Amino acid sequence: MLNNLASSFLSRFEHTGDLGDLAEAISLQTRAVDLTPAGDEHLPSRLSNLGNSLGCRYQSTGDLSDISRAISFQIQGVYLTPEGHVHGPSEFNNLGRSYKIRFERTGDLSDLANAISAQMNAVHLTPEGHTHLPIHLMNLGGSLTCRFEQTGNLEDISAAISLRTHAVHLTPEGHADLPRRLMNLGGSLTRRFERTGNLEDISAAISLQTRAVHLTPEGHADLPRRLMNLGGSLTRRFERTGNLEDISAAISLRTHAVHLTPEGHADLPRRLMNLGGSLTRRFERTGDLEDIAEAISLQTCAVHLFPEGHTDLPGNLMNLGGSFTCRFERTGNLEDISAAISLQTHAVHLTPEGHADLPRRLMNLGGSFTYRFERTGDLKDISEAISLQTHAVHLTPDGHAHLPNILTNLATSFLSRFESLKNDSDLLDAIALQTQAIELTPDPRTKLEGAIGWAVLLNNFYPCSTSVLTAFGAALDLLTSLAGLEQTVQHRFTMVGEFLSIPGEAAAAAFRLGRPDRALEWLEQGRCLVWGQQSQLRTPLDALNAHDPALAARLLFISQHLESAGSSRQHSSTSNSWDRKASHEADALKHSQLASERDRILGHIRAIPGFETFLQPLRCTAILSHLPRSGPVIVLNVHQHRCDAIALQDGSDEVLHIPLPSFTLQKAKWYQRILTAQLKDHRLRIQDVEQTSELSCGRAAGPYNAKARDVHDILEGLWRGVVRPTLDALGFLVGASSSINALPRIWWCPTGPLSFLPLHAAGVYKGMQVESVADYVVSSYTPSVAALTQRVENDAPIDDRVSGLFLTSQPTAPGAPRILGTVKEVSAIHTKAQELQIRALNLSGDAITPKECLERMEEYSSIHLACHGIQETLNPLRSRFLFHKGGLDLNSVMQKNLPNADLAYLSACQTSAGQESLPDEAVHLAAGMLAAGYRRVVSTMWEIGDESASQVASDFYQYLWSRRPEGSGSRFDGTLSAHALHYATQQLRDRLGNTNASLLAWIPFVHYGY
Repeated sequence: MLNNLASSFLSRFEHTGDLGDLAEAISLQTRAVDLTPAGDEHLPSRLSNLGNSLGCRYQSTGDLSDISRAISFQIQGVYLTPEGHVHGPSEFNNLGRSYKIRFERTGDLSDLANAISAQMNAVHLTPEGHTHLPIHLMNLGGSLTCRFEQTGNLEDISAAISLRTHAVHLTPEGHADLPRRLMNLGGSLTRRFERTGNLEDISAAISLQTRAVHLTPEGHADLPRRLMNLGGSLTRRFERTGNLEDISAAISLRTHAVHLTPEGHADLPRRLMNLGGSLTRRFERTGDLEDIAEAISLQTCAVHLFPEGHTDLPGNLMNLGGSFTCRFERTGNLEDISAAISLQTHAVHLTPEGHADLPRRLMNLGGSFTYRFERTGDLKDISEAISLQTHAVHLTPDGHAHLPNILTNLATSFLSRFESLKNDSDLLDAIALQTQAIELTPDPRTKLEGAIGWAVLLNNFYPCSTSVLTAFGAALDLLTSLAGLEQTVQHRFTMVGEFLSIPGEAAAAAFRLGRPDRALEWLEQGRCLVWGQQSQLRTPLDALNAHDPALAARLLFISQHLESAGSSRQHSSTSNSWDRKASHEADALKHSQLASERDRILGHIRAIPGFETFLQPLRCTAILSHLPRSGPVIVLNVHQHRCDAIALQDGSDEVLHIPLPSFTLQKAKWYQRILTAQLKDHRLRIQDVEQTSELSCGRAAGPYNAKARDVHDILEGLWRGVVRPTLDALGFLVGASSSINALPRIWWCPTGPLSFLPLHAAGVYKGMQVESVADYVVSSYTPSVAALTQRVENDAPIDDRVSGLFLTSQPTAPGAPRILGTVKEVSAIHTKAQELQIRALNLSGDAITPKECLERMEEYSSIHLACHGIQETLNPLRSRFLFHKGGLDLNSVMQKNLPNADLAYLSACQTSAGQESLPDEAVHLAAGMLAAGYRRVVSTMWEIGDESASQVASDFYQYLWSRRPEGSGSRFDGTLSAHALHYATQQLRDRLGNTNASLLAWIPFVHYGY
C-alpha cells in the first residue's frame, strides 16, 4: 500500500516537478523499507526504489547526501537479490545509474567504472523482448558516452550509439519514455560529432531531439532539459557551419528552458550558463555587444548560484572567464581580460590533479594570458601562457580529442612571442605544433582554420619554401569539403564568405614561386565554389554509365536530390509548429545522409581503374582542355603583394603568365570606390538593397553631380595597368581589324574587386589618342574557366523543337517605377522575329506569372527579359526579376536544368552586379542563368536607362538577324551574341560620345558565357 501510494506521488512529480510530491514519495518509501523485515523477498526492490527516488531528488536539489544514500540503499538491494531473480537486472541498472549521477558531480572515475560494470550486468541479465531492456540499454549507453567525454575513445561512443539506437527501436510509438530515449540518443550523436565533425551525426541528433521535444507536452518536468539539450546540439552545429539560424534557434530554445525553470531548481545555474554560452557563440560571429553583455550577466548569476565546493563550479568559472575573454577580443578593455584571468585561475586552483578537464582549463587560462600579452607586451604573461599550455600538452594523452586544440593554442602563444622577440626557435615551435595539430584534428572546420594558419605562417616567414605550396594546397582541399553539399546553397555562400581571401593569397604565393599552373588550379578550385558544385551535380555520366550503369544511375539519383534539397530545404526555425520543425530537421538529416552516400560512391568510383580523378578538382592540363578556339581566357588575380594575369589559349598545353607590376590591389579598391561614387551620383545603383525600397530601382538614370575623379580615370587605369599589358603579351595590339566579325574574342575571368570593374570597356577616351579594348577584341566574361569549358565541351546542337525566343516585358511591376519602354522594346523584337519566321512568343505584364515564365524557359531555347532586376545583398538567392504577379528569383532559376538553353538577354538593372562580400562567387542573376544551363547571357553591371536599354536591344537583335545562315528556318541562334553586343554598345557610344555620362550609359552591358 505504501509503495503504491509512493508511486502515485512519483507519477505526479514527473508531470509537475513539484518537489513536495517527491518528498512525500521518499517518506512513504522509507517507511516501507523500515517496515519490511530482513529476508523478505520484496526488500531488495524497495531498497532500489528508494534509492531511485533519492537520486531523483538529488537531480532537483543537488544535495550530495541524497545520491550517496541512494547508492548505499541500492548496493544493499543488489546484494540481497538472489542470482537469477527477475528483479536483478533492474537493480543493477538503478545502481549503475546512481553511480553515474554521482560521477557527474564528483568527477571520481571509479564511480563511472562502477556504473558501467553494474549496467553491463543489467543488460546481460535482461532477456530479449523484456520491457526493461530498452531502459538498460539506454543507461549503459549514457555511461559509455560519459566515459568517451573523458577519454575520447571512439569505441565507447560508437558502442553507446549502437546501444541507444537499439533501445529506441525497441520503444513503440506513443510510449511515455520515447521522448527521453530520442533525446539521449541525440546526445550521444552530438558527442561523437564534437569529436569527428561528421555533419550526419549532428543532423541526426537534432532531428531526434526535435522529435523528442515535439512529443513532450507543455508543463512536463523534463521539457526544460530537453529544450536545453536541443539548443546545445544546434549550438554545436552552428560552431561547425556558422549558420546563424541555428544559433538563434538555440538561444530561443534555451531562453524558454530558463523561463520554465523555477528559482532554486538545481539545474538553474547550469541552464543559465548554457544559455550564456550560446549567446557568446553568436557574439563571436556577429560582434553584437548586447549578446556578450547578456551572456556575462547570465553566467555571473549562474556562478553565484553554485555553492563553494560544487564540482560544476570550476567549469562554470572557466566558461564565464571565456566570455570575458571574447569581449576583450572585441573591445580591448583590459578589465575584461584581467577578470577572465582571475576567474580562470580560480577554476584551475579548484580542479584537482588528475581531473579529466584540467588540461583544457590550463589551455584556456594560457590563452587569456596570451591575449593580455598581445595587448600589453608584458613578457611575464606570455611566459606564463606557454608554461600553462605546455603543462596541458603533457597532461593530455596521445589520441585524446582535445589534444589538437591544446597544440593549436600553444602554437599561437609561441607565435605571439616570436612576433615580439623574433626568436626563431619560437617560430619553429609554432610551425611544428600547428602541423601536428592539423594532422590530429578530425573536425573539418578546425582543420581548415589550422591549415590556413600553417600556410600563412610559412608564407610570411619562409616565402621561398615549397612547403608554402603544400600548406595552401591542404587549405584549398579543406575549403572545398567544408562548404559541403549537405548544406543549403544559401549557407554554402555564407560559409565561403568566411574564407574568401584564401584562393587569391594561395595563387599569389604560387606566382611568386614560379608555379602559375598551380595558381590557376587553386583559383579554379576555390572560386565560384557553389556554382562549381551545382555543375558537378549535373555532370554527364556517359563514361561511368558505360562501365557500371547501376552505379551511374545511383549517383545521378543522389545528385538530383541533393540539388533539389540544396536550393529548396527550409531551416526548422522558419516554423512555429514543432511538427513542422521535426519535419524540417528530418529533411536536413536526409540531406546530410545523401551527401555522405555521394561521398562513399565517389570513393568507390575513384577506386575503379580509369576513374581515379572522377569529379576531383581539375589539374592544369584538364583545365586547358576544351578551351574556345576563337580567343583566349584571361584569369586575373589581385593580391596585396602582387597582381598577375594568366592567359589560356586553345592548342597550348602551358599557361602564359603575365605579371602586372604596375597594378595593385589598392588601385582596384580605389577604382571600385570611384565607380560606386559615380553610380550613386547618377542614381544608378542601390547602395543597400535590404534597406532601400524597390521604388528606387529603375532602368532610368537620374541627374549627375560632377566629381573631381570620374569614370575616365578608372577606364584608363584599367587599360594601362591590366588590359593593355595583357593584350600586348598576346600580340593583339598589332594589326587590329576594323571589322567586328574579324576581331578575336577574349574572356575575362577576374577576381576580387576586379570583378566589379568594367574590364571590357578599359581604354583612353580623352585627348587625341583615343584607344580601348573594343578596338582589338570582343569581350566576354566567365565566372570561372570551368563554367566556359563545360559549355564548349557540351556545345551540342539545340533541339529544333525547342529552338526559339521567348520574350516578356514587365513595365508596371508593383512597388517599382514604370518602364513603359520595355513594351515597345519587346514588341519590336517579337514583330521582327515573326517577319523572319523565327519561332517566338511574347507574353508580357499580367499575361504571365514567374512560374509560367520558368515553364516557357523549358520550351524556348532563348529568353529576353525586359523588366526590373533586384539584387539582394543579405540573401543573394532572393535576387529576382520583378513581374506584375510576383518575382522570379535566383533560387528558382537555379533549380532548373535546361539542356537546350542558348541565350538569356536580361534587359534589366543589376543583373550581373554581384555581391561585394562574395566577389569570387558570382552571386548574381546572370551567373544564375548560366548555372541553369544557358550558354550565353547578356546582362548589366548596374542600372540602365530605359531608352538606352531599348536601343541596345534593337541593335543587338538587328546584328543577329542580319547574319542568320540560310536555311535557318524557325530556329533562333545566339552564337554571335558577343559580337552583337559589341556592335550594339559601340553604336550607342557613337551616338552619345565619350563624356562621363555617355560612358556610364553603354558600359554596363556585358556578355557572359560562350
